[in-house]
Order: sequence, then structure tokens, then C-alpha cells
Amino acid sequence: MTRTTPSPSPSPERARLAAALRDLRTRTGLSMVGLAERTAFSKSSWERYLNGKSVPPRDAVRELCRLASEPEGRCLALWEIAESEWSGRAAQARPSDTPAEAPAEAPMTAPEPVPSARSTPASRSERSGPASRDETRAGHRGAAVAVLASVCAVVVGGVAITLFLVLGQDAPRSSSSASSSPSATGPRCRGAACEGRSPMDMKCGVGPQTLASYRTASGAMLELRHSETCGASWARMWGTRIGDRLEVTADGRPRSAKVEVKDEADAAAYVYTPMTTTRTGTLVRACFRPAADGEEECFEGQVR
Repeated sequence: MTRTTPSPSPSPERARLAAALRDLRTRTGLSMVGLAERTAFSKSSWERYLNGKSVPPRDAVRELCRLASEPEGRCLALWEIAESEWSGRAAQARPSDTPAEAPAEAPMTAPEPVPSARSTPASRSERSGPASRDETRAGHRGAAVAVLASVCAVVVGGVAITLFLVLGQDAPRSSSSASSSPSATGPRCRGAACEGRSPMDMKCGVGPQTLASYRTASGAMLELRHSETCGASWARMWGTRIGDRLEVTADGRPRSAKVEVKDEADAAAYVYTPMTTTRTGTLVRACFRPAADGEEECFEGQVR
């Protein structure tokens, strides 16, 4: 009996990139077939990229950012980390950070007295002998160590900047940033201005609170989300089926979303409802209506 080996799960780097690409694809409203029609990459290629089975080319990431009207910086930083792990460049760079054998350092000696300006010819010839050649070789070793240290500093600095770009985007906003006005890189709406708008298009999906989670009888996953910065809440679902519907209500204002795609691979990605304005203490209710015959399933969460 032949035993099949399960395919390995994607690395954390590839999984993080794939999740970001799935969010962008959701914002475009395109199916896998639609992506293939509007880009230079096939439907099967996009399925591998969005599931984290392989790392997409840099051009694929840029084209998806263009279709979603998203700045390229964050996704290209995620791509750089995932591609480095995928290609093995990260593993190759680590051993070179420190030399295999550091040259033995000569014991420190007291400095020689500086000769007077009127040195004799004999003293000058003595200083140009073997001792001078040893000092020259020591100087070359010191220069090599200095160059190696500079290269290491550049590598560490580049990794630090990349991590800052990635983690800084995913981290929740601080209270001071919440009180500031919307900027080009921050949320694009606040309060009543977010009513009925997409949480991803308005950039309210950065560091949101999860008010409640729920798993349906069909296996779909649901979440109620809230952005303190935007002052709005919404619901999202994934692992759904074509035709499934999700509705979120707060203070009597219903907002709904339906899985309207061409294939099951698209239905597995995130689908978001529009936002509804909420504040601390607001009770938010989400109801899931399966496409197949089945009962409506509802759950609630309160804004804290």
C-alpha cells in the first residue's frame, strides 16, 4: 500500500504574503478567472499564489496592487521576505554574517616612543625592516575586519527597515493616532462618513478589534470586527459557498454581503460586509444565511 506524503503547509512568511494578496483580490471584486483576464498570469497560477503554495513573481504583486488601487510598499516588503525565504537567500546570508574563523588578534603592546625629528639613517632603516612589514599586514587585517563589520551593519539595517514596514502596518493604532485626522496612509473615513463603505477600501481594517467569532454548521467562519479609529463595525466570512449571505446590524441599520463569485476557490477568501457606525457599548448582531437549505444562524458582540 502506497503512503502519500501530505504537502507541507506554507511558511509563516508565505502565509502572511498570501493573506495580504487575498485581501487585495477581495477588494478588486475579481474572480480567479477575472484576475487571469486582467493580468499576465493564469488562473491556476493565481490559485497557487493566493493559497501560499508558491511565491508569486514581483510583477504579479505589483499588478494586483494596481488593480486594488493599493500602494505597493507594504506588499512588496512582504514579498521580499517571503521570496528570500523561498529561494534560500535568507539561509545563505546568515552564515556570512560572522566569519568562520576570526583572525587571531595580536596582544596589545605599549606604543613605542615617537622618535625625534633628527633621526639617524640607521634608525630609519631599522624601522623599515620586518617589524614594519608585520605592522602593514596587521593593518590589512584590521581593514578587512572593518569592511566585514560595515557589510553586516548594512544587512542588519535593511532587515530592520523591512520588519518596521511590515509590522508597523499590521500593528494596532495607538490612542494618539486615533485622535489625529485621517492621512494619506491612515483611515480614509471616520464616524458617519464610514457608513455603508468598504472597511478595506477605507483602510479601517488595520488593527481592528474582533468582537466575536462564530463557526456555522456548514463550516464557514464568521467574525464581527470593529475599528476604534474609524468608529465603525462590520462582519466578514470565509470558507463559504457561492450564494452564502452575511448581514450585520447595529442600531437598526442592516448591511449585508453575498458570495457572488465564479468558483469555489474565490468563495474560500474573505468576504466583508459594508461598515455601520458604532460606538462603545453598541450591540452588533450578525446573521448568516446559507445558500443551501439551512437555518439562519446569528451571533452578537458588543463594542468595548
